[in-house]
Amino acid sequence: MHRHLTLLAAATLLVGTARAEDADGWVSLFNGKDLSNWVNVNCAPETWTVADGVIKCTGKPTGALRAPRMYENFVMEVEWRHMTSGGNAGIFIWSSPIAAKGVPFLRAVEVQVLDHGYGNTDSYTTHGDVFPIHGSTMVPFGRHNGMRSFPSENRSKPSPEWNHYRIEGNNGVLRLSVNGKEVSGGEKCNWRKGYIGLESEGAPTEWRLVKIKELPPSSAPAAETAPEAQGHRSLYSGLDLRGWQTTTPERWKPSDWQLQLKAGDPGAPLWSEAIFGDAEIIFDVKVNKKGEKDPAVLLGKPAGQPARLSLAPLTGAGDAGPDQDLGVGKWHRVTLALKGGAVTMLLNGKQFLQQDLPATAATQRSLGIEDTGADLTFANFYLRDL
Repeated sequence: MHRHLTLLAAATLLVGTARAEDADGWVSLFNGKDLSNWVNVNCAPETWTVADGVIKCTGKPTGALRAPRMYENFVMEVEWRHMTSGGNAGIFIWSSPIAAKGVPFLRAVEVQVLDHGYGNTDSYTTHGDVFPIHGSTMVPFGRHNGMRSFPSENRSKPSPEWNHYRIEGNNGVLRLSVNGKEVSGGEKCNWRKGYIGLESEGAPTEWRLVKIKELPPSSAPAAETAPEAQGHRSLYSGLDLRGWQTTTPERWKPSDWQLQLKAGDPGAPLWSEAIFGDAEIIFDVKVNKKGEKDPAVLLGKPAGQPARLSLAPLTGAGDAGPDQDLGVGKWHRVTLALKGGAVTMLLNGKQFLQQDLPATAATQRSLGIEDTGADLTFANFYLRDL
């Protein structure tokens, strides 16, 4: 009996050791049950779900789901498939924590995830292109167009078959293997430390076997590192006006990741249902026509006397300060920092307004968008408590 127990203990130890060796530093980013280890950056709650052991994405709205922390050097494996012909998606590597200005995408190096039905051209392929987007840079390997690296072989499988990607990022060098063989990548990537995200872009996709093994760090400098996430949460679903209220909803048109205010007779303001105290608010706005009436945002309570913050500089009126690249048809990022009884407004990262708030708007408040009849487009509403 004693010998049997000894052998059993030894066998158990060997099994445990084998399991440790099999893991070899790999960590699963997906538990197969839910999305508790992911951050929904700017999509509706129903965009990303879990069923049958896979992450399911509807593709609507365009946006991202990301890991909660940053990675520098790593090897990542993921399996994906498109559920319809011509589907479009991607994987964001070394990304920003929230969307870049005027787009639903994260600043990142993107690993393309396209189905064959999308087609292949001199500008892109469906077999594993790698390219930087929205401020990131890269020197591509092999055949390329600008900074876009094209695959050396066509190895991906069509919908609804599963594909396997192995992505290695190390010291600013990114390499992609498609179904067992390296085909594309680049070097001198900037950023080279950041978040990892999955992209929703119009088509249903499924993801599984999302795992990562970290490699020794190489001390990426601040200039090559994404900003840390600050806890921003999205206020716009990309699909509808849930989370907002207005008595003239016909004036507002949700359009994928954009929210359009149509030109016409002025209507009632659009108010966030979110109520906040000290907070930071971020949103992007674009004036679509010249000569628009002075647009503005409101802070306070819908039934009270809210503070009015003019966006007149975006129409060409007023002074937004030096070095501001303003103009109709351009996206601008507005940041509101509310602390105590004052608000500071930044336009594209530069301060251009600071004012005290009335008592009715100095504590618990909502965000309103005034409807002056202007033709405006909004995107990327984020809120974080201070």
